[in-house]
Amino acid sequence: MTDTATETRSVVVERDLAFAPDKIWRALTQPHLIQEWLMKSDFQPKVDHSFRFTADWGAVDCRVLEVEPNRVLAYTWDAYGLESTVTWTLTPSAEGTHLRMEQAGFKADQKQAYGGARMGWQRFFDQLQAVLDRPE
Repeated sequence: MTDTATETRSVVVERDLAFAPDKIWRALTQPHLIQEWLMKSDFQPKVDHSFRFTADWGAVDCRVLEVEPNRVLAYTWDAYGLESTVTWTLTPSAEGTHLRMEQAGFKADQKQAYGGARMGWQRFFDQLQAVLDRPE
């Protein structure tokens, strides 16, 4: 029997992008680029670095968990009672890079946060694509 009180759900977004992993990595890890597609932050790609995403609606407190340049980036994502983990995985592909984002840790009673994340990450990915599409 599963304990539904401790069961969690994840939001997963995957896209194939026509860019090399290092270009996508820069957009995921450089604060001036992160601000263009996600939010303002004081992010640094260093394990245990605590940082904060800020937007007009509030803030998200985060801590870097894993950094494998051009491959894996993971950080906590804590806001409004949601304690979750965001993991980015970059896999080289024939077209460029397969980018996978998983936000894990939504509890059963966090339906609104889960729905918001499902919608929000799609929009963030579209904005990330626009940043990547710009000539450097």
